[in-house]
Amino acid sequence: MLIYAAISGHGYGHGSRSGAILLALAQTQPGWRLVLSTSLPSAFLRTVLGAVPFEQRPCCWDVGVVQADALGADPAATLAALNDLERRLPDQIAAEARWLRAQACPVLLLGDVPPALALLAQAGDWPLIWVGNFGWDAIYEPMGGSFLVWAERCRALYRKGQGLIHCPFSMSMDWGLPEIRVGLTVAPPRERAEALRQRLELPERSRCVLVSFGGLGFELGEEPFRRWPQLTFICTDPSAAGAPNVRLLPQGLRLLEFMPLVERLITKPGYSSFCEALAHDVGIHLVHREGFAEAPVLEEALRRHGLHRFLSQEQLRSGEWQLDQPLHPAAVGSLALDGAQQAAAWLKQQAQAYS
Repeated sequence: MLIYAAISGHGYGHGSRSGAILLALAQTQPGWRLVLSTSLPSAFLRTVLGAVPFEQRPCCWDVGVVQADALGADPAATLAALNDLERRLPDQIAAEARWLRAQACPVLLLGDVPPALALLAQAGDWPLIWVGNFGWDAIYEPMGGSFLVWAERCRALYRKGQGLIHCPFSMSMDWGLPEIRVGLTVAPPRERAEALRQRLELPERSRCVLVSFGGLGFELGEEPFRRWPQLTFICTDPSAAGAPNVRLLPQGLRLLEFMPLVERLITKPGYSSFCEALAHDVGIHLVHREGFAEAPVLEEALRRHGLHRFLSQEQLRSGEWQLDQPLHPAAVGSLALDGAQQAAAWLKQQAQAYS
């Protein structure tokens, strides 16, 4: 069986989520062939999947929302990119269909969540399972204007799938498909926490904070970190490296590896960051994000299910991070931790049913 996973290049969170599910699938089906079709960097994918073998098809399947930076969107650039992708997709679909047919084995397509994958499914009559907490239809519709046509086009393509792995913190995915609702999709750590603590010379968990804003990053400089000399920060921001209480994330290690070592995370709204933090009881200091319809949904989900505080972008830049304040408790409670295993088991059933 060949699992062809088309993963959005919009952000690393899509790769982390699909990676967690594919890791769980490889545990029970080590002989299945995993092909990742995505524009995400190969080095990132190798970090996510570790020792699990995979092949990469370097394809761009969707645009998502072009970001001005980690906290802002660029609608005009997004529309231009959508039109450009539309021109390039037919050749890509034809090439990928030829390649898949040449493999001469059963194929299941997994989409997280590029709608154009439905066109590849049609080209080869392959079954298609979506995985996500939103589709681009739900993101484009609130943007209005020219995006309304794109929203409807995406929705029509999503409805052509055979099933949906419905993840937490979700927006509307009313696509009329059979689905399974799963818990937090989290991969297991690969590193020993104590070894990492010693390697980075970290203090106890209560004095450690993780700072991350995804693949684009967000430059804060040294000064905001210097406002908290009693704390040690692990971050991905090179501009902060000169602060004595900052440790840069070592190359080749996932943020996930450090979740057991920190008590709080400063971040933007992001599905996979939420899953990983909540699975390790890490409190989230969430920075408000504009121009992306998923953000308020994630904010509400955090209120319901995780320890939290909320920050404005001005507070982020100035270092007013409220790290000396107690975390607000979850209004509802925690979520199941076995979402990746649930998703993998259901994906296995679907693959066997269609093979």
